[in-house]
Amino acid sequence: MFMRDHVADFPVNVMRETLGVSRSGYYAWASRAESAGAAADRALAAEIRAAHAASRGRYGSPRMHAELRARGHRVGRKRVARLMRGMGLAARRWRRFQRTTDSSHAFPIAPNLLGRNFTAEALDRVWLAALTYIWTAEGWLYLAAVLDLCTRRVVGWAMADHLGHELALAALDMAIARQRPLPGLIHHADRGVQFAAHRYRARLLAHGMLCSMSRKGDCWDNAPMESFFATLKSELVEEADYETRDQARADVFHDIEGFYNKRRLHSSLGYITPEQKAAAFHSAAPAA
Repeated sequence: MFMRDHVADFPVNVMRETLGVSRSGYYAWASRAESAGAAADRALAAEIRAAHAASRGRYGSPRMHAELRARGHRVGRKRVARLMRGMGLAARRWRRFQRTTDSSHAFPIAPNLLGRNFTAEALDRVWLAALTYIWTAEGWLYLAAVLDLCTRRVVGWAMADHLGHELALAALDMAIARQRPLPGLIHHADRGVQFAAHRYRARLLAHGMLCSMSRKGDCWDNAPMESFFATLKSELVEEADYETRDQARADVFHDIEGFYNKRRLHSSLGYITPEQKAAAFHSAAPAA
């Protein structure tokens, strides 16, 4: 299989010597017709390789299996894992990164209303908010994001070269303008000064949102948001080398709106995309 797949890349004699295959044995094997199973595996492997490249190396075998099923393939997960293993394909591994929380301030601290219950029965019942940073040759670019817990969709985001509360407020305002949530939504964030500031809290109050905050120094109280940032870092930022903030802005924008929300399959959603999850709720709404 390897020699057939790479006959255009390497001389046959080099591959034979490297793999310990005799000349007569190779040509006897090559002259035999390819079995139906081998041909099917070769075709599927080519599609897996293309899908893996399209995801920028993000998909391991469980997500790849879901992707192929969504495309209409009746294929088992073990077969997908075997083919990916044979091609040396795997999901990128993420690494821990620093957080941007500054809780040394005199603003009021809200109670934790979630208690690590990371489920929501419908859209716009619980939003999670946080900040992270991206390095460029021009200096840091900071990203604020608001995530809908039910759909895991990024409903608001903003980027700037500073960590002022205006950055977090811009992401919140985008989410409000997009979603127009009803009063009673729980807004959960860490204890950072950006989320505790008077203007930010006033915006929550004006829209009837309930303010919730993580315990001090406990990132697991906002785990789905941390997971989103970890995904962004491992699948996009750590593979990039941004010369300017504008390059990073464009890349993050396309990743959030073009891939993460629309195309990335989420295990927590049963391997559908955030927008598919949102569409399912919207289509069920008239019947409710």
